[in-house]
Amino acid sequence: MQRTTVLQEDWWKLRAEATWGNPATGEDVEVLRAQNDQLRRALAGRAVIDQARGMVMVLTPCTRGAARGLLVNVSRQCDSKLPEVAAAMVAAWEGKPLPDRMERALRRTLRNFHAQGRQCDMRRAGRSSR
Repeated sequence: MQRTTVLQEDWWKLRAEATWGNPATGEDVEVLRAQNDQLRRALAGRAVIDQARGMVMVLTPCTRGAARGLLVNVSRQCDSKLPEVAAAMVAAWEGKPLPDRMERALRRTLRNFHAQGRQCDMRRAGRSSR
């Protein structure tokens, strides 16, 4: 069964009147520009976060969620924003050293992650041997 939706011609006219009938004020334009800039920064930050997440997934066999969790933990320990931590990790991959505070936080976070993973593996091994 095929479903077809018919748009009424009046709807398009109303839409056009709403768009062109109310000219934007200077304040509206400024608000839109600010929102546009904010969205651009957010998208740029996301790309860097995804890149750092991929690096963590390669170096530490884990899922996307776990890799993001690791980055968030490092971010919290360093009292930095997530895109800043991600950018520092990507720069470190390219040869620039991580800041000392961030490196210590990353080591702590990875140590805790691996310790939790071993505990889970021991529990599974204990259950399967019974």
